[in-house]
Amino acid sequence: MKDYKLGVMETKFAELIWDNEPISSGDLVKLCEKNLTWKKSTTYTMLRRLCERGIFQNKDSTVSSLMNKQEFAALQSEKFVEETFAGSLPQFLAAFTMRKKLSESEIEKLQRFIDEKRGEF
Repeated sequence: MKDYKLGVMETKFAELIWDNEPISSGDLVKLCEKNLTWKKSTTYTMLRRLCERGIFQNKDSTVSSLMNKQEFAALQSEKFVEETFAGSLPQFLAAFTMRKKLSESEIEKLQRFIDEKRGEF
């Protein structure tokens, strides 16, 4: 599995792309200069890095995502559960609820989600 962890600045950069895509690479440079005070070279270095990781693409000077923000978050979550809880979602939920009590609303939403997923098999 590719490395989908992002540092603080990578996350800010990714958010700019997701919020403005598709965006020309020139406009992305201007946006990064304004919002992140980056030089052109910094923007292109970061863009290349995230393109190599399969998150974004720069095709014909137009930058767009290869996975949207939700897909990216899902991959990060999946990797975290895999690495930390040997892929066991029940173990993750048990650990999560040791310190945070679930509200009735959250429990109902989880139950509906489980019921929906059960119907997919």
